[in-house]
Amino acid sequence: MTPQAAPPASTSTSTLPFPGPFIAFAGPHRLADGSAAEVAAAVKRLQLEDETQQVLVFDLETAHPVDFDLRGTPEQVAARYASAPPAPPEAEPARGPGRPKLGVVAREVTLLPRHWDWLAAQPGGASVALRKLVEAARRDQSAPARRRAAQEAAYRFMSALAGNLSDFEEALRAFYAGDAAGFAKLTAEWPEDIRAHAQRLAAPAFE
Repeated sequence: MTPQAAPPASTSTSTLPFPGPFIAFAGPHRLADGSAAEVAAAVKRLQLEDETQQVLVFDLETAHPVDFDLRGTPEQVAARYASAPPAPPEAEPARGPGRPKLGVVAREVTLLPRHWDWLAAQPGGASVALRKLVEAARRDQSAPARRRAAQEAAYRFMSALAGNLSDFEEALRAFYAGDAAGFAKLTAEWPEDIRAHAQRLAAPAFE
């Protein structure tokens, strides 16, 4: 019986847990960064050249590890991710009938007379002034969240690629202590691409 040829690799799109962009490292060297299609194709090409080369792919901003479906040719891999749908958005809370998406909600606010006097004197009146105050407070509160996110991303990346490098533990201590100069000094001897990306991820944590 004549053996049948294997069916072509599927090029159907794949859903990724993160919208990207992404970055791939081949050992200590940055292989590629960009969209899922660009990075996945670059990883596939390297795989064809040297199947023993270890490649790690991360979400560029969060450093979460990502696994691509590398079946097929580099062109098929790129096509698979060229229109890959992003991670599904979080469901929005249900809204009451007739309430516009960006509408306002009227609720009672109790303030002292001097507070009302101050609000009434602001441009746009009390409602506009209150909204501006709330938005400013939200921005101020988001700064710690940004620092925590940067710390988590930098730690995630460094643990994956820098755990065996010199001064790794000392660099981590400087990082969590907010010592930007010390962190830069302790990572200076790391491979260039690992050092550059680690410092990029860490930078918001020092703000």
